[in-house]
Amino acid sequence: MAPIRIALIGLSASAATSWASDAHLPYLLSARGREKYEIVALCNSSVEAAKRAIETYKLPATTRAYGNPADLAADPDVELVVCSTRVDTHHETILPSVRAGKMAYVEWPLAHDVAHAEELAKAARASGSRTLVGLQGQVSPVVIALRQLVDAGRIGKVLSSEVRTSGGTLDRQSISSKLEYWTKRRIGGNMLTIGFGHLFDQVQHVLGEIVDVHGHLHLQRPEVPLRQHDGAEIIGKTQSDVPDLLIVTGSAASSGARVLLRTRRGQSFPGEPKLVWTISGEKGEVRVSSEQGTSLALADPVTIELHDFATDKVETVDWAWEPWQRELPVPARAVAALYEQFAQGGVKSQNQRVPSFEDAVRRHIQLNELLEAWSTQQKV
Repeated sequence: MAPIRIALIGLSASAATSWASDAHLPYLLSARGREKYEIVALCNSSVEAAKRAIETYKLPATTRAYGNPADLAADPDVELVVCSTRVDTHHETILPSVRAGKMAYVEWPLAHDVAHAEELAKAARASGSRTLVGLQGQVSPVVIALRQLVDAGRIGKVLSSEVRTSGGTLDRQSISSKLEYWTKRRIGGNMLTIGFGHLFDQVQHVLGEIVDVHGHLHLQRPEVPLRQHDGAEIIGKTQSDVPDLLIVTGSAASSGARVLLRTRRGQSFPGEPKLVWTISGEKGEVRVSSEQGTSLALADPVTIELHDFATDKVETVDWAWEPWQRELPVPARAVAALYEQFAQGGVKSQNQRVPSFEDAVRRHIQLNELLEAWSTQQKV
């Protein structure tokens, strides 16, 4: 079968963040990735910027450079368009390709608000565009192992679950000047939508959809000092309108288990893992811990422990990346699994689809309800 011809939007030679180069390129340029995908075009803010990226990443000289999403959408040779730009440009850059019926892969969040995410999903339904959204945690081996453990009844009926994380940004007080947009809700990319959003999706992928969701959101540090990019010097400050402490409760629809998630911005207490997730059942309890981060798609190592109530013994539950994934940088491993499943038709274990635009809209609505309730509380 011929490789899927792919175009990347947002592979920049000079971006503040480099998710496209860190998480997408390692797989796409690997021998395994080349069997399934072929990069034939780039689209950046200008044709010149796209050409610089082609040269920087040593892509084939035949790779076409575009500076306009509409021109890219008109290229009949492109089958799949991957959008890895800042969140507030997702909608405008991918919409022409979706309307043209091309396959589309957009990083999470799908768009900067619910309305634009819903428009993208509606456009995909109308054109028949096959879609994928970057909720790659669903295909990470840690999440798969947890889901299998719960589904197999190892802890019996799930009664409750609690998640405690610290992170979102490297420092609780300041932020890099080039990431100032993380403090602006209108941009759509921040610790709530990205850091908490990924984790919230992973928790629901294991426990099932969470309903009766209630949030206690707080902005404890509205004034945020700006650090010189890649440095410690404070060069200014900005006002944030994004909550930095999130306490969310709800119930797993399938089991009725009560679920509590708490996330705060910045470092964890010294010696404490950045993530601790417990799942308590009638017959046992699972504890997941990570020293590295709040997303189980990015953290390695992650420890899964199972306490069997009957024997009162604790065992470590093994999980592992596939050998071919271990050859890739950690950020690229779960993303690579998404690409693999998409190339196979979007079907993974237990006959479930890889996450689509429709799935993303559901998550957007959940997060927006939390934000809207918080905004209403602030006005009272």
